[in-house]
Amino acid sequence: MLKIYRISENATLPKFATKQSACFDISASEDCTIIAKHSYAVSTGLILDIPEGYSVRIHPRSGLAYKKGITLLNCEGIIDSDYTDELKVILYNTSNIDFMINKGDRIAQGELIKSLDYTIDECYTKPTQKTDRVGGFGSTGIKS
Repeated sequence: MLKIYRISENATLPKFATKQSACFDISASEDCTIIAKHSYAVSTGLILDIPEGYSVRIHPRSGLAYKKGITLLNCEGIIDSDYTDELKVILYNTSNIDFMINKGDRIAQGELIKSLDYTIDECYTKPTQKTDRVGGFGSTGIKS
């Protein structure tokens, strides 16, 4: 269960748009303008109470990205369970036109994710090749 605390009367509680939505919609709690080719941390007026062992991933809204050029500056936001301050969404305007956001506008989508429990261990032997792959950056699908 993801609990939400409102710190602003302008805050809109996140909700799923349809029964089969994978993510919940996140809305702005302020009016603001994202200047062309600039970013802005948009207030949501919410604090997420994320259960231990989980995180929330913030994703861009595909419609805003495709139609208006508005996306997340960091591609995907990751909120850890020990973060207890206001959720702000860092939007970036890729277009040449300033973009107005109004209170209540849906600006991103969130997803509660169970964290894997793992360790990071140093190894002293170089990893061996596991497949017939050769190369990196852009190398797959290229015939030699």
